[in-house]
Amino acid sequence: MKAQQKAHSYRFRGSVVRVASWHGRPDVASIAFRGTEHSLAPVIERLLDRLRRAGYREVLTNAVGPATSIELVDAGFVVRGRLHLLEHSLETVDRPSRRTRRAGRVDREQIVDVDAAAFEEFWHFDELALAEAMRATPHRQTRVAEITAGEVAGYGLFGRSGMTGYVQRLAVAPTAQGRGLGRALLHDGLGWLREHGATRALVNTQEDNARALDLYVSAGFTQMPVGLCVLGREL
Repeated sequence: MKAQQKAHSYRFRGSVVRVASWHGRPDVASIAFRGTEHSLAPVIERLLDRLRRAGYREVLTNAVGPATSIELVDAGFVVRGRLHLLEHSLETVDRPSRRTRRAGRVDREQIVDVDAAAFEEFWHFDELALAEAMRATPHRQTRVAEITAGEVAGYGLFGRSGMTGYVQRLAVAPTAQGRGLGRALLHDGLGWLREHGATRALVNTQEDNARALDLYVSAGFTQMPVGLCVLGREL
């Protein structure tokens, strides 16, 4: 079986589930839930059956909240990773750093390379995962930071849906960390969100990523009382 080159959707009443191969592996499905205002209990078994028929042997979810996590655990999923969830009011945002620029298509390959270097394998984005993250919100902007011209050293992906903004991804190559690039990308992205109508911004980060958590808190984010989980199970 070949890995899915593009993500596809399974549609159920009240829910849409985006499915793609995780890290290009043909046996592991990565799923993202959309429109989960209704219970997923009637959907999950039908979804798992479709994944089995498609040849997958394992499945991993996107980051989900407590209510969805409970339904997935009831269906045999286990927690594979935990994340902090933080919120920014966007009432005040620093002036543009002038250290970042809007990304173009020519930057895509370097962005994926930065992501792979910045995160452990379980968490990093390949090209397909990055494309799916960009599709997750109706309005988005990707910004990059460079140390030398033409060499992307960090990037941030920011999205907006309604009046809520999202820091969907923030990554700086290990060789470029400690130079303030992550802070510059974050501030410029938050400024873009505020300018385009967002009244708050959300971000999540792994529980063991103390460096990222310190950055977000120092930039004005506050930790919310509940976090998110990534779950998985064999099929």
